[in-house]
Amino acid sequence: MTADPPAIRLSGLTKSFGSVNAVDGIDLDIAEGEFFSMLGPSGSGKTTVLRLIAGFERPTAGTVSLLGRNVTDRAPFDRDVNTVFQDYALFPHMSVLENVAYGLRVRGVGRRERHVQARHALETVRLGGFGDRKPGELSGGQRQRVALARATVVRPKVLLLDEPLGALDLKLREQMQVELKELQRELGITFIFVTHDQEEALTLSDRIAVFNQGRIEQLGTPAEIYDHPASPFVAAFVGTSNILTDSLSWALLGRGGSHALRPEKISVARMGAALATEHTAQGTLAEVIYVGSSTRLVIDLDAGLRITAREQNDAHRVTEDQRGARVSIGWHNRDVVALEKPTTVAAADASEPVDGLSQVTGHIDGQIIGQSAMSAREPGTQSGSAPTTAAPTG
Repeated sequence: MTADPPAIRLSGLTKSFGSVNAVDGIDLDIAEGEFFSMLGPSGSGKTTVLRLIAGFERPTAGTVSLLGRNVTDRAPFDRDVNTVFQDYALFPHMSVLENVAYGLRVRGVGRRERHVQARHALETVRLGGFGDRKPGELSGGQRQRVALARATVVRPKVLLLDEPLGALDLKLREQMQVELKELQRELGITFIFVTHDQEEALTLSDRIAVFNQGRIEQLGTPAEIYDHPASPFVAAFVGTSNILTDSLSWALLGRGGSHALRPEKISVARMGAALATEHTAQGTLAEVIYVGSSTRLVIDLDAGLRITAREQNDAHRVTEDQRGARVSIGWHNRDVVALEKPTTVAAADASEPVDGLSQVTGHIDGQIIGQSAMSAREPGTQSGSAPTTAAPTG
């Protein structure tokens, strides 16, 4: 029995602009009915891949197949896909109903039938009473829903979404995330979603491909990507991580290699309090950042490392919030993720200071945070320092 072909298959897909490979030999299958996200910083190649699937760009090498049919050389209108853009691309002189019905009109559907289908599409996105309005009379979220209705009314096999929520405010974006997921489940259409927002990708996706420099750095479910990052780049870009390079891993873990430790996996207690964890360290509270549901603690460890922890603001939280306070931290072996193999043969003398050896980075809302406590105070690091692993902003 032959298995059904994937909705999208990319084979050796490459796109070059001059000497730069914006997309560098991508091999990828996206299942039918899947909500699939392509996540990465600006310039990582994710939007170029979307344009190659849509037919807006021609690949330098490789193929694009849709449900088993090679569409690499076919024009955009000859592919059973549709695209929703960040700027909505609605016709301002047409009513909402006419905008939604436009694709059906181009396909030769009669006026009465296309209006029936367009009204149903508007009902699906909760805009049933808005058909007579013009796009300029709608809010940003309502215009986004109209764009979704217009894209889905023709029932494409694949819907491509190019950062469609990027222009919305936080509350509306969160609301639209829920509605997008519900719409995708109701329609059963394959959604391919491009974003640089890590939380958005984790919230919406069945699977995520993390892009970096034209290649897929890691492919997996949201839980796999977050809990088991495959590289320092993924650990730093998706969510927030404390990344321990080889030298710091020897000092804090007793083993070499590069490792990641999420802030929420770190327990913090007053100095001298017992911690039921396999590993402990002591340090000084450098910064306390209240963020509503949780508090972010920036701690300068005695070993010379600046590390970030996060605690939920609940009745069990007893950590001292005074900057300069002495604290203990602890973590379990199960929460430490190995990223790279050791680069040194044997552990350094644990009694030797590790300050200045390397920086440790994390990623919060597109910004790089955290570094060696000593290097934060001194203008340079030792010439033998290991390189910092840092995620590009975007």
